[in-house]
Amino acid sequence: MKTRLLPTVISTILAGGMSAAAADVTLFGQIDTSIDSNDQDGGGDDITMHCTTCSVGFKGEEELGNGLKAIFKLDFQYDTTERNNGKATTSGFTTGPSNTNIVTSVNNTDSGLTDRDQWLGLAGTFGQVIFGTMSTTYKSHGAMIDPIYRTYLQARDHGLQSSLHSGAGEEGQGRATNTVRYDSPSWNGLGVAATYTLDSDENDGDNDDAYGGGVSYENGPILAYADYITSDTGGDDSAWKVGGKYGLGMFSFFAQYEVDDGLISAVSGNQPVAGSGDAADVWTVGTTATLGNAMAYFSYGHADGGDNGSVASGYDAWELAATYHMSKRTMVYTGFSQVDCDNHDNDVCSLVGTSGGEDDQFSIGMQHKF
Repeated sequence: MKTRLLPTVISTILAGGMSAAAADVTLFGQIDTSIDSNDQDGGGDDITMHCTTCSVGFKGEEELGNGLKAIFKLDFQYDTTERNNGKATTSGFTTGPSNTNIVTSVNNTDSGLTDRDQWLGLAGTFGQVIFGTMSTTYKSHGAMIDPIYRTYLQARDHGLQSSLHSGAGEEGQGRATNTVRYDSPSWNGLGVAATYTLDSDENDGDNDDAYGGGVSYENGPILAYADYITSDTGGDDSAWKVGGKYGLGMFSFFAQYEVDDGLISAVSGNQPVAGSGDAADVWTVGTTATLGNAMAYFSYGHADGGDNGSVASGYDAWELAATYHMSKRTMVYTGFSQVDCDNHDNDVCSLVGTSGGEDDQFSIGMQHKF
């Protein structure tokens, strides 16, 4: 992929959108840049700059008649702080933004562009069906209770949500490839959704198509949901969770409990298949207080050790942050997070030294959406 690809794609799609009267194409995205200080027990101290989930994309629809529409989304991630260098990415837990995770595999692209949601589908009175790469219901619902989602301080990057909210792949990661997803219409606030992922390896001899589903209810100040997901590899290969949020005046309260039946252990430990241990449950509780354009946020989370200590050793995490909306699209934020590890036998805690300890991070950043 060359660096000229992005402007070429932008100009092509915008030109197509303007020439096709029946099609509705929207340009969208965000830039989120932060300066971050990291202090690790038994490790290093550093101040760095990150562009967390910076993206640009296109979404659109075309009326087909009889209440049916063709819909699509093409979303690309980039990094304003690293110019055109390839980035190291992973599907595991992070102590920083999603493109600087602990367990890494290098994505060598000349331009640094990577794909996010990329799908095509149909929508109507039945809901919608999409095909391609998209978030699982497990990930989607977790994002709904994170008040600073897609910033450097987002919950999934600081131990407050499991690794099933991150990464991309076809074994239960947060962004599912080769996938079909169905979302129902809302029935007085009640909705259901499901995903089915096809195994892209035709020669592995396994019929391990991952699948999952969820149900949600949203009405006024109330949000509640439940999700299940499995990699279908056999043995301990699934996870499920319940969560929700409740608003009370200027305050909101949220919680989520994830029950591991092997899949959280497998993804956190970077295992090729599930069945390597279970009971690495993860839970989080938190609250926000909003006054005008300002919001204060606190969350606390805990992960159990699980049956296999080399995969999940247990930790506690907490985060305190504040945001201020300078406009509907522009926000500044600051916050402090800490992951306190019971011991060092875990990828979650691999940076805090051989005796375990704490990973402390302080951030100040700015985000603009368009």
